[in-house]
Amino acid sequence: MLFPYVVAIQTLPKIAVAPLVLIWVGVGLESKVVIAAMVSFFPMLVNTIVGLKSTPADKIDLMRSLSASRWKIFWYVQLPEALPFIFAGLNVGIVLSVLGAIVGEFIGAKAGLGYLILQMNYIMDIAGMFAALVVLGVMGILLNSGMQYVRRRVIFWQSDSVAML
Repeated sequence: MLFPYVVAIQTLPKIAVAPLVLIWVGVGLESKVVIAAMVSFFPMLVNTIVGLKSTPADKIDLMRSLSASRWKIFWYVQLPEALPFIFAGLNVGIVLSVLGAIVGEFIGAKAGLGYLILQMNYIMDIAGMFAALVVLGVMGILLNSGMQYVRRRVIFWQSDSVAML
């Protein structure tokens, strides 16, 4: 029921919406969190929906034949089947959230890597811009590695070769 509205919000350019978020929420950390959440929410939602719909019907039928409630079917069958998809969405979302935070800092910030990149751009400090970009790259690698570690701990039954597909 809400999916068409979520799609409509997703089609809005985040660069155009960012100044409005800054006006509504303020210039502080909250606006960067809201923009990062807006950018990363849709891929995580779509992957979660696909994961929940990918549950084999025979497993659901088996649980129904055992008189399982909807909650138990979700908890014991659908969620474990959807976890690889959810973590794939989280992997994409974590990278996009960094991009969203940088966009928020481009639009209105007094500190942060996005602000630093803009300042280095204004004074034509190419080495400083590259240094900030390297820090962003390292941050992305660390966030991705952290998410892979959590995925391996949560989805322990899935081999790494299958997870990388």
